[in-house]
Amino acid sequence: MKKTIRDYDLNGKRVIIRCDFNVPMKDGKILDDNRIVMSLKTIHYAIEHGARLILMSHLGRVKEEADKEKNSLRAVSVRLSELLSKPVIFVPNTHGKDLEDAVYNLKDGEVLLMENTRFEDVPGKKESGNDVELGKYWASLGEIFINDAFGTAHRAHASNVGIATYLPSGLGFLVEKEVNELSILTNPLHPFVVILGGSKVSDKIGVIENLVVKADKIIIGGGMAYTFLNAKGYQIGKSILDSESIEFCKKVLMDYPDKIVLPVDNVVTKEFSNDVENRTIKVSDFLSDDMGMDIGEESISLFSSILDTAKVVFWNGPLGVYEFSKYTNGTEKILSKLVHIDAKTILGGGDIVAAASRLGYKDKVTHASTGGGVTLEFMEGKELPGVVSIMNK
Repeated sequence: MKKTIRDYDLNGKRVIIRCDFNVPMKDGKILDDNRIVMSLKTIHYAIEHGARLILMSHLGRVKEEADKEKNSLRAVSVRLSELLSKPVIFVPNTHGKDLEDAVYNLKDGEVLLMENTRFEDVPGKKESGNDVELGKYWASLGEIFINDAFGTAHRAHASNVGIATYLPSGLGFLVEKEVNELSILTNPLHPFVVILGGSKVSDKIGVIENLVVKADKIIIGGGMAYTFLNAKGYQIGKSILDSESIEFCKKVLMDYPDKIVLPVDNVVTKEFSNDVENRTIKVSDFLSDDMGMDIGEESISLFSSILDTAKVVFWNGPLGVYEFSKYTNGTEKILSKLVHIDAKTILGGGDIVAAASRLGYKDKVTHASTGGGVTLEFMEGKELPGVVSIMNK
C-alpha cells in the first residue's frame, strides 16, 4: 500500500502537488476543463488542512522555444482560481529567484501554480529525461510531495519520480482511486470480459497478451476487428488493416479459439464519411470497395449475451467510428448494456471515455479511467514509475 495525502500533517507545510492540467487549448482558451476539475478534491483537501500549495503540471508538447508561447499554464491558473473561488498565484517560471521568493512567501492555505514543467525540456529534455539536478531543485521548494497526475504515472519524469526521490511522498485522491479501481483487474472476479476496440492491433498487443490469460472472453471491435477477420481468412475490402499484426492475430486465434469473440456482421460504406449511404452485411460478404465502420445488430446481440454473464468488464476503445453520428450505434448500445448488468465496469481511458461522456454513460459505469497510455501500460502488467516511486505505508 502506498502512502496518500491523508498520511501527512499538511498544516504550515509547503506541499508540492503534481497535477495533470494537460487540457486541450486553442488560441489561449481552454476547450475542456475536466482535468482541472478532477484535481480539485486533492487541492481542496490540502487547502483545508493548512498546506502552502505548490502546483505543477505539464501542458502540450514543448520541443523548441517557439512551443512555449502556446503552452503556458497561465490560462489554467485563471480557470483554477475560478473553480476554487480564491486567488491562484501564477509564476511564469520553472526555476529561479522569482519562483523561490513566491514559494517561500506562501501563507497557509495559499495556492501557487508554476509554469509548464515541460519548459525544462528546452534545451536538453531535463523534465522528461528525469534530470537528477532538476528533480532535486524542485524538491527543495517543498517539504511533502503528492502525485495526483495519473496521466503521466507511466513516465519517470523529474516532476514525479525526480521529486519523490527526495521528499516524503504520497498519492493524491485521483491517482489513489485510479490505482485501486484498476487493481480490481489484476485478480478479477469471473467471468471476466474484456472489450477492445480502436484502430490498430499493434497498440494493444501487450494488453492482449496479458489479458488473454486472465479473461474468459475478449470481444474485439472497432478497426482492430478487421485485422483479426483478415487473419481468419475473410476479405475486408477497404477496411482498416494493421498488416504488421496479422501473424500475431493468427497466433492468438489459434491459441485461444474459445476466448476471442469477433463481430459477425458489420455496417459498411464506400467512403470514410458520415454522408455516404451504408448497409449491414455478414462478415463473409465484404465487397472489394466496402469499408467497415461499425458493428451490426447481430454482433451487438452476440456481445450483449456475453456481457450478461460477466462479473467484471474492462473496455478500451470504441466499437465503431463514433466521431460520425451514423456509426455510434454499436458503441452506444454496448454502453447501454454495460450499465444494466450486475458487474464491475471499467472504461480504460482515451476514446472510449470520450465516447461514453458524449453519449451520457461516463458517470454510470463503475470507473472511467482518466489515463490513456498509462491505463494500457497498467493493463499490460507494467509497473508505473510515478506510483512505484511513492513511499509505502
